[in-house]
Amino acid sequence: MLDSREGKDALSIRRRRQCEGCGHRFTTFERIEENLPVVLKRGGGRQPFDRNKLLGGLKLACRKRPVKPEQLEHLVQQVEQWAVTRGDREVHAAEIGERAMHYLHELDPVAYVRFVSVYRSFESVAEFERLLHEMEKAEHVDPVGQRTLFEAAAERARATKGEGT
Repeated sequence: MLDSREGKDALSIRRRRQCEGCGHRFTTFERIEENLPVVLKRGGGRQPFDRNKLLGGLKLACRKRPVKPEQLEHLVQQVEQWAVTRGDREVHAAEIGERAMHYLHELDPVAYVRFVSVYRSFESVAEFERLLHEMEKAEHVDPVGQRTLFEAAAERARATKGEGT
């Protein structure tokens, strides 16, 4: 081993190595193996948590979007950390998908719509329209949960009309 450093994500170790036989240099990454929960699938099956499967779905949703690979890696780490800190030995695939959607919505709304459309198996344009309408509505809501600007303006307009009669 020639060099050892903390990885960019602070969750891995980057080691620079050299083959003793041919002298070829290469880099390895080591990451702590966490006890990730088993994923419960919709059909009742169980499988180990697979970060690459989640990352693959996210990459597909973010294709040709201004999302960097590091951002997706960070998103997957957030989902993994969430899954580990829950303390449960099993987690439903739907919960993992919902958590990933939450983080993806913050990262890129278009990629979020792509991911949701596949994840929730949209079969009609109406389902897309409902999702987009919900997103638009959420954009106008004050974080404290106040009414939207448009609702307040509409109410003022109704009140003004009522005063003139």
